Amino acid sequence: MKYSGIGGQAVMEGVMMKNENRYAVAVRKPDKDIAVEVKDYTGLIKNEKVKRIPILRGVLNFIDSMALGISTLTFSASFFEEEESGKAKPIDESAKKKKDNAEMGFTVVLSFVLAIGIFMLLPYYLSQFFQKYIVSPTILALVEGCIRLVIFVAYVLLISQMEDIRRVFMYHGAEHKCINCIEHGMALTVENVKKSSRLHKRCGTSFLLFVLILSILFFAFIRVDSRILRVALRVILIPVIAGISYEFIRLAGRKDNGVVNFLSKPGLMLQKLTTKEPDESMIEVGIASVEAVFDWKTYLRENGEETYDLS
Repeated sequence: MKYSGIGGQAVMEGVMMKNENRYAVAVRKPDKDIAVEVKDYTGLIKNEKVKRIPILRGVLNFIDSMALGISTLTFSASFFEEEESGKAKPIDESAKKKKDNAEMGFTVVLSFVLAIGIFMLLPYYLSQFFQKYIVSPTILALVEGCIRLVIFVAYVLLISQMEDIRRVFMYHGAEHKCINCIEHGMALTVENVKKSSRLHKRCGTSFLLFVLILSILFFAFIRVDSRILRVALRVILIPVIAGISYEFIRLAGRKDNGVVNFLSKPGLMLQKLTTKEPDESMIEVGIASVEAVFDWKTYLRENGEETYDLS
């Protein structure tokens, strides 16, 4: 069985798992049952050759992940909206789909704009307050990078205090533990998943942190006199930085050597904030999501793991 790596995301009371062009969202509904939705998702760009171009594929993957994440979040939230309304209402599926697509597009654009403003442009302007004390452009760029990292970590710490986000982080942990369980040759059972690590080198948290760290290097060595151009470059270079970061995360998920493991450590440390240990009911949701898109039993057998109990 071909295996290029299962990817996933945590959603409201659930887990999304993606395997190649299929994804599944498993959600623990208010009545405690697990709802699973399986769909195909080929991405915004259909041309497979274009999607395999290094660097560019990272940019496309990032955009697709945002769109897919918002779509699955909308699906998971729908169960709790129904619970709060107390009764189902007649739905015009065509109108609903158009509305959902419009809302998703708006949310993706808004999220991207806010992320650029908060994590790219705000640190630059804050770093300008140190101009009177720091002459070296390189050191000033390092200060800007440190401010960027502090804002990002503070943001993660702040939202992790919210009860709903904490539960999302627990499902995030369940997602990682399920993937690690399979990739370490163990049968996908609740007990085996509980023993697996909640940290994973291919995590989106590691990707974002690597983007921020790599941006420090880019902005430290790319110098222009115009302030407007400096601001513009911080926006223009985001796709390039994201593309390079994706290539590293992709490599980290496939290689296990000293250099890759060392460079992966900061991301894994940050994941201790963005993942929490899940309970058994959350693990069950993660398993349901995996099994909807991936035949892990066949995978283990084909990779010589027959010694494990696959019942």
